[in-house]
Amino acid sequence: MSRYDRYVLSQLLVLFGFFSLILVAVFWINRAVVLFDRLIGDGQSAMVFLEFTALSLPNLIRIVLPLACFASAVYVTNRLSSESELTVMQATGSSPWRMARPYAAFGLIVAVMMSILTHVLLPASISQLSIRQTEVNRNVTARLLTEGEFLHPTGGVTFFIRAIDDDGTLRDIFLSDRRNPETTMIYTAARAFLVSGGDKANLIMVDGLAQRLTSDGQLLSTTNFSDLSQDISSLVGKGGVPARNIRAIPTPELLFHRAEVLERDGYSAGVQAEELHLRVARATICVAVALIGYATLLVGGFSRFGVWRQIGLAFALLIVLEALRAVFSDPVIRDASLWPLVYLPTMIGLGIAAGFLHLSSRRRMRPRRARVAA
Repeated sequence: MSRYDRYVLSQLLVLFGFFSLILVAVFWINRAVVLFDRLIGDGQSAMVFLEFTALSLPNLIRIVLPLACFASAVYVTNRLSSESELTVMQATGSSPWRMARPYAAFGLIVAVMMSILTHVLLPASISQLSIRQTEVNRNVTARLLTEGEFLHPTGGVTFFIRAIDDDGTLRDIFLSDRRNPETTMIYTAARAFLVSGGDKANLIMVDGLAQRLTSDGQLLSTTNFSDLSQDISSLVGKGGVPARNIRAIPTPELLFHRAEVLERDGYSAGVQAEELHLRVARATICVAVALIGYATLLVGGFSRFGVWRQIGLAFALLIVLEALRAVFSDPVIRDASLWPLVYLPTMIGLGIAAGFLHLSSRRRMRPRRARVAA
């Protein structure tokens, strides 16, 4: 690698780190606001909030990497052009194809980062996030033990606690169960204790009153009790083993154990093929994005207004490639044998970059031919 290639590549990597940091921060703040409102509002601690935001970072980085790669290529090319460094290199005989080498190397480096992210970090983070979400949903303390507020853990249920002692005793509780349209049950108790065991949670009420109201005859029956146990497991979510998120399934399973994935999680062969090849395509598209950001800015000639039109064209091409990815994914989901369609956006992007580089080379050769003819 020549000194020029190392110089451009270092500039690309520095700007890539800067843009990645800025974009991740912007996306993370938007995500953190939603998580903070949901988790802290449900009574979770700040450590749980930080854990959830950390586990969501790989998915945010997956979205940000191609954008940061594109922005770095455009910014560095624009700066090299405005400072006449590209002009000097062209004057020494370097063609647009020759000057594209550091951009291709930069795209390959980002592609390796994206591969590690999509094949290793992202499935692990989504799997762990799903486990933690299940634990939080089953955490009765976080969902029900909030004193002084009327809570609605599920439809048709209202729960209220006046106070909670230091030893965990619940004081003056109110529980209304209206899930059965024919019968309404209301429980009030002076004290209560929450007992959890396995997948079940029981509310032990002491010195209370149970009221049963039927909707047909409007008959109200009351029963005083000294102690009563009520199963409230259904208020905090259902048990069972849920289907995994398709992005949480490790790549080796999608490669070698598709039948097991279909039986356990219910994902068809098309869905599995689309996800598997999409993980590879997300990496290869980074090379195309880097070359498009460079090649598009070389198409136009000198203008006192700068290269804003070329930048707008490059950004439009980036949007088109992302739209094509969504278009080509649907046929693959329906028919797994059409998996090569997933790589078409990458091939189209590389073809566009190659066409722009060829056009730039022809424009550069025309003045030289004119001078030779003269």
